[in-house]
Amino acid sequence: MAKTKEDPKKVLNTEFNHYLFNTGEHIRSYEFMGAHVIEFEGRKGVQFTVWAPNAQSVFIAGDFNDWGYGEMFPQGTTGIWTGFVEGIGEDAIYKYRIRRHDGFEFLKADPYAFYSELRPKTASVVKDLNGFKWEDATWRAKNKRKNLDANPMNIYEVHLGSWKRHWDGRFFTFSQYIDELIPYVKEMGYTHIELLPVMEHPLDDSWGYQITGYYSVTSRYGEPKELMQFINECHKQDIGVILDWVPAHFCRDSHGLYLFDGTPTYEYQDPNKASNNRWGTTHFDYGKPQVHSFIISNALFWMDMFHADGLRVDAVSAMLYLDYDDGPWTPNIYGGNTNLEGVALLKKLNTTVKKEYPAALMIAEESTAFPLITHDVESGGLAFTHKWNMGWMNDILRYFELDPIYRKNHHNLITFSFMYVFNENFILPMSHDEVVHGKKSLLNKMPGDEQMKFQGLRTLMTYMMCHPGKKVNFMGNEIAQWMEWRFREGLEWIGLKYEMHQKHQYFMKELNSLYRNHKALYEIDDSYDGIDILDADNKNESLFTFIRKGKQPRDFLVVICNFTPVQRDHVKVGVPFEGQYEELLNTELKEFGGAWEYSEKTFNTTEEQVNGKDFSLEVIAPPLSVLIIKPKRIKGAK
Repeated sequence: MAKTKEDPKKVLNTEFNHYLFNTGEHIRSYEFMGAHVIEFEGRKGVQFTVWAPNAQSVFIAGDFNDWGYGEMFPQGTTGIWTGFVEGIGEDAIYKYRIRRHDGFEFLKADPYAFYSELRPKTASVVKDLNGFKWEDATWRAKNKRKNLDANPMNIYEVHLGSWKRHWDGRFFTFSQYIDELIPYVKEMGYTHIELLPVMEHPLDDSWGYQITGYYSVTSRYGEPKELMQFINECHKQDIGVILDWVPAHFCRDSHGLYLFDGTPTYEYQDPNKASNNRWGTTHFDYGKPQVHSFIISNALFWMDMFHADGLRVDAVSAMLYLDYDDGPWTPNIYGGNTNLEGVALLKKLNTTVKKEYPAALMIAEESTAFPLITHDVESGGLAFTHKWNMGWMNDILRYFELDPIYRKNHHNLITFSFMYVFNENFILPMSHDEVVHGKKSLLNKMPGDEQMKFQGLRTLMTYMMCHPGKKVNFMGNEIAQWMEWRFREGLEWIGLKYEMHQKHQYFMKELNSLYRNHKALYEIDDSYDGIDILDADNKNESLFTFIRKGKQPRDFLVVICNFTPVQRDHVKVGVPFEGQYEELLNTELKEFGGAWEYSEKTFNTTEEQVNGKDFSLEVIAPPLSVLIIKPKRIKGAK
């Protein structure tokens, strides 16, 4: 078992484990809950342990006893039931037969199962997760030492079921993605892969966000150890792996957590707090100690057993607000709308993860202005490492969807983020949610003809890369997919037969490389020390100029954004040092799909005060473009 050297027989059946679980302090409850292959008093078999505090009786039912009544025994007054079945092992199929307080019986999947049958079947499957030979010690040691905030983080967000599909519609497996996805991500220059939930879920349409098996690797893509192998290979290729995770709510399918023992077990008893009407799901009871043990153990489970580098925590807002959902709500003890129990659980979760895995990423998908999401608990914060900047994403997409003739009237959509950009430790997302449900693909959001759409997309991607904050880009954005994301089929790889899509993919590869190779774009993402805004007020020409800075004086880049399809000549920008500068990137070059045949290779400063600087450069800003200029030979900078 992870981080345990004791004999399994002793580990699985101790009063101390039961005490910790029921007080909310067991941070690895998966080590004794669920189904474990053990040897007990000389007999080999599987021990089953489940929490069903209000059940009259609990039995083990499976393919090994004709789905009958395998005996389980209550462990005092703990609400925990345990049973042992001799002669079975891995791949045994089972459920718990629960007899409710009124005698009614029903079958439930194991909340702690490590594997499940392929949908539409719903039974749990016994799996032994021990014995995998990890080869990522170098990766893990390196991550412990480095400051993640001062390093590049460019995340490729992936839904495994629709990155690629076989010609007959079958899913690729984890093993096949080792050969297909990892080399692609490596070649494109991303630092991390973020996987939409790989926990077991009954409905493909939920993309994994409505979970039934929190400890169960979804059987759609293969076995648990195949996912281990996938993550192991990512680490060997210097690629981190982040897993999407949903501790806010679970689906109401009858075999899942909902009314697990016939009463509200994992969920609130108050229906106003339990029901999520918008999503048709049910909220965990964040104040229940056993739920604390379940959720915190689950977070550590994916790091212990699968070496995940972090979790992107979905729907955090639903944990923070009692009135976040549609419909009636129950105020807290002070009459307010903050879910005090949700706040307490998130603080406890992030504190525990930080203690156990100091380098782990805990990323909040949180869409409101709730304060101090990424600040430490001692300062009143929730202690996430990062927060998705949903406000920036919404503003920037609204701006880019406008016909450029109107952009001068909405210039604040570009500049407003700099009023709050360092209030939290932000990640900038261009996520799956923005390219589905009729919202169009990123390419198709851009106004104008085909040429202009590609111009706009290159400009958007480059501005995102230059803006402070780490990055997330959903699969398909990098090949400029025309159609919005369709989760039932693979991406439009066929588009790469066409020149413009080939050039855009090449552009994204070059942009990713530029980001990773220039400290100015990532080294200071959390303070105004990392940016010097030159001109944020030129709304009439829709120009925006700024400097991104690293920790050393010489590490800086000048960024000139032209958000209209009109070439701007004689654009003057201030620079901090006298000397010669050179073009690093012009998004309008022909090699990227633009119209410019050439680059302006070098620029010499003029001793003229512009933008509050003593020296200036004069450049041509191509239409709908971003120009990035770096120092070449300058005076005064060490």
